[in-house]
Amino acid sequence: MKKYSIGEFANQVGLTTYTLRYYEKKHLIIPQRDANDRRYYTDDDIKWIGFLLHLKGTGMSMNEITEYVKLRAAGDSSIPKRKQLLKDVQARSLSQIEEMKVHLGVLSKKIDWYDGKLKHTISESFGDYLKRLRSKE
Repeated sequence: MKKYSIGEFANQVGLTTYTLRYYEKKHLIIPQRDANDRRYYTDDDIKWIGFLLHLKGTGMSMNEITEYVKLRAAGDSSIPKRKQLLKDVQARSLSQIEEMKVHLGVLSKKIDWYDGKLKHTISESFGDYLKRLRSKE
Protein backbone atom coordinates (compact mmCIF):
# COMPACT_ATOMS: atom_id res chain seq x y z
CA MET A 1 0.00 0.00 0.00
CA LYS A 2 1.42 3.34 -1.10
CA LYS A 3 1.52 6.06 1.55
CA TYR A 4 1.42 9.71 0.51
CA SER A 5 2.54 12.65 2.62
CA ILE A 6 0.16 15.59 2.61
CA GLY A 7 2.28 17.35 -0.03
CA GLU A 8 2.41 14.28 -2.28
CA PHE A 9 -1.29 13.72 -1.79
CA ALA A 10 -2.07 17.35 -2.63
CA ASN A 11 -0.17 16.93 -5.90
CA GLN A 12 -1.98 13.67 -6.68
CA VAL A 13 -5.46 15.14 -6.20
CA GLY A 14 -4.81 18.67 -7.44
CA LEU A 15 -5.62 20.42 -4.18
CA THR A 16 -3.54 22.54 -1.85
CA THR A 17 -2.39 21.28 1.53
CA TYR A 18 -4.46 24.12 3.00
CA THR A 19 -7.59 22.72 1.32
CA LEU A 20 -6.80 19.21 2.51
CA ARG A 21 -6.43 20.44 6.08
CA TYR A 22 -9.76 22.26 5.72
CA TYR A 23 -11.37 19.04 4.47
CA GLU A 24 -9.84 17.26 7.44
CA LYS A 25 -11.32 19.86 9.85
CA LYS A 26 -14.71 19.32 8.22
CA HIS A 27 -14.22 15.55 8.63
CA LEU A 28 -14.57 15.02 4.88
CA ILE A 29 -11.35 13.05 4.89
CA ILE A 30 -9.58 11.39 7.77
CA PRO A 31 -5.91 10.73 7.13
CA GLN A 32 -4.13 7.92 8.84
CA ARG A 33 -1.16 8.60 11.11
CA ASP A 34 2.24 6.97 11.12
CA ALA A 35 4.32 6.09 14.19
CA ASN A 36 5.54 9.71 14.36
CA ASP A 37 1.94 11.02 14.22
CA ARG A 38 2.42 12.40 10.71
CA ARG A 39 -0.63 12.21 8.49
CA TYR A 40 -0.53 10.06 5.40
CA TYR A 41 -2.96 9.17 2.68
CA THR A 42 -3.54 6.12 0.50
CA ASP A 43 -4.83 5.33 -2.97
CA ASP A 44 -8.28 4.82 -1.44
CA ASP A 45 -8.10 8.41 -0.18
CA ILE A 46 -7.30 9.56 -3.73
CA LYS A 47 -10.46 7.82 -4.96
CA TRP A 48 -12.51 9.31 -2.12
CA ILE A 49 -11.29 12.86 -2.79
CA GLY A 50 -12.00 12.28 -6.48
CA PHE A 51 -15.60 11.44 -5.61
CA LEU A 52 -15.91 14.47 -3.33
CA LEU A 53 -14.63 16.67 -6.15
CA HIS A 54 -17.30 15.20 -8.44
CA LEU A 55 -19.92 16.11 -5.85
CA LYS A 56 -18.48 19.60 -5.58
CA GLY A 57 -18.45 19.85 -9.37
CA THR A 58 -22.21 19.33 -9.45
CA GLY A 59 -22.63 22.46 -7.39
CA MET A 60 -23.20 20.53 -4.19
CA SER A 61 -22.60 22.87 -1.25
CA MET A 62 -20.03 22.12 1.43
CA ASN A 63 -22.90 21.68 3.90
CA GLU A 64 -24.48 19.09 1.60
CA ILE A 65 -21.15 17.32 1.11
CA THR A 66 -20.61 17.30 4.87
CA GLU A 67 -24.10 15.87 5.35
CA TYR A 68 -23.41 13.20 2.74
CA VAL A 69 -20.15 12.23 4.48
CA LYS A 70 -21.93 12.01 7.85
CA LEU A 71 -24.65 9.84 6.35
CA ARG A 72 -22.05 7.61 4.69
CA ALA A 73 -20.30 7.16 8.04
CA ALA A 74 -23.63 6.02 9.51
CA GLY A 75 -23.56 2.94 7.28
CA ASP A 76 -26.00 1.26 4.95
CA SER A 77 -29.05 2.30 6.96
CA SER A 78 -28.50 5.81 5.60
CA ILE A 79 -28.54 4.78 1.94
CA PRO A 80 -32.10 6.07 1.34
CA LYS A 81 -31.16 9.49 2.75
CA ARG A 82 -27.92 9.57 0.76
CA LYS A 83 -29.77 8.62 -2.39
CA GLN A 84 -32.35 11.36 -1.84
CA LEU A 85 -29.64 13.94 -1.20
CA LEU A 86 -27.92 12.97 -4.46
CA LYS A 87 -31.24 13.02 -6.34
CA ASP A 88 -31.95 16.54 -5.03
CA VAL A 89 -28.52 17.75 -6.14
CA GLN A 90 -28.97 16.02 -9.49
CA ALA A 91 -32.32 17.76 -10.06
CA ARG A 92 -30.85 21.13 -9.14
CA SER A 93 -27.85 20.55 -11.41
CA LEU A 94 -30.04 19.56 -14.35
CA SER A 95 -32.13 22.68 -13.81
CA GLN A 96 -28.97 24.81 -13.79
CA ILE A 97 -27.80 23.13 -17.00
CA GLU A 98 -31.09 23.99 -18.71
CA GLU A 99 -30.82 27.57 -17.50
CA MET A 100 -27.24 27.74 -18.78
CA LYS A 101 -28.38 26.45 -22.19
CA VAL A 102 -30.84 29.35 -22.40
CA HIS A 103 -28.10 31.85 -21.51
CA LEU A 104 -25.70 30.29 -24.02
CA GLY A 105 -28.40 30.47 -26.68
CA VAL A 106 -28.76 34.22 -26.13
CA LEU A 107 -24.97 34.56 -26.16
CA SER A 108 -24.79 32.72 -29.50
CA LYS A 109 -27.47 34.98 -30.95
CA LYS A 110 -25.57 38.04 -29.75
CA ILE A 111 -22.42 36.74 -31.48
CA ASP A 112 -24.42 36.15 -34.67
CA TRP A 113 -25.86 39.68 -34.36
CA TYR A 114 -22.34 41.10 -34.03
CA ASP A 115 -21.29 39.15 -37.13
CA GLY A 116 -24.22 40.68 -38.99
CA LYS A 117 -23.33 44.15 -37.76
CA LEU A 118 -19.70 43.73 -38.85
CA LYS A 119 -20.77 42.45 -42.28
CA HIS A 120 -23.39 45.24 -42.51
CA THR A 121 -26.15 42.67 -43.07
CA ILE A 122 -28.01 43.65 -39.89
CA SER A 123 -29.16 47.15 -39.07
CA GLU A 124 -31.76 46.37 -36.42
CA SER A 125 -31.21 46.53 -32.66
CA PHE A 126 -30.39 43.33 -30.82
CA GLY A 127 -33.84 43.36 -29.21
CA ASP A 128 -35.54 43.59 -32.61
CA TYR A 129 -33.21 40.89 -33.94
CA LEU A 130 -34.27 38.57 -31.10
CA LYS A 131 -37.95 39.32 -31.73
CA ARG A 132 -37.52 38.51 -35.41
CA LEU A 133 -35.77 35.23 -34.61
CA ARG A 134 -38.41 34.25 -32.05
CA SER A 135 -41.20 34.92 -34.52
CA LYS A 136 -39.58 32.39 -36.90
CA GLU A 137 -39.44 29.66 -34.20
